[in-house]
Amino acid sequence: MWRFPYPAHDTMPKTMKTVTISHTTKTYPKHSYQTVKDDILGKTYELSLVFIGSTRAQQLNISTRGKDYIPNVLSFPYDQKAGEIFICPTAAKREASKFDLTYNQYVLYLFIHGLLHLKGLDHGDKMDKAEIKYLKRYT
Repeated sequence: MWRFPYPAHDTMPKTMKTVTISHTTKTYPKHSYQTVKDDILGKTYELSLVFIGSTRAQQLNISTRGKDYIPNVLSFPYDQKAGEIFICPTAAKREASKFDLTYNQYVLYLFIHGLLHLKGLDHGDKMDKAEIKYLKRYT
């Protein structure tokens, strides 16, 4: 049986209905992650947000999806009311200008993208419209 490689979800108290942020990187952009999460997933959703380096991001992508590249964001639902998002700031810095966004805006976009996946949206027009709506609301 596959076991999640990072312990963040094991240590979250069952009564917590918030965003728990951890990181293995030196820095990460500060945003109103709690407010954005509450808006998209609701106040009762438990979320762990982890900022990870390129090596760990690639290892996680290989072990969970069988894909051998450095992802910018990965999201994992645990159930209907809990999940985890991993963001790689190194990938975000490299990609932000391709989307005409600043690094900070792009990290927020990636967070929103991960939240929408946890909400059940797949890539497509509906997700694109929701990403634009929330990015405008929070930038």
